[in-house]
Amino acid sequence: METAVVKKKIHEFVDKADDRILRILEAIIDTEEAYETSVPESFYKVLDKERELHLNQATPSYGWKEVKERLIEKHGL
Repeated sequence: METAVVKKKIHEFVDKADDRILRILEAIIDTEEAYETSVPESFYKVLDKERELHLNQATPSYGWKEVKERLIEKHGL
């Protein structure tokens, strides 16, 4: 369904909604807003950059066996 159609449908629904439905929608909005602010956009930009470097093989990657050996050697884990 097209975004404009969905928005229109939601607006029409909200105009007719009772108090219980409005509280549910408010809780959904509050949860979404809290989720959005929990991870800053700058983190995603860094993550995307790091991912590109990895995919282009510009950074080293290691298998679990090598990582495990290094952890044991360096930290005694």
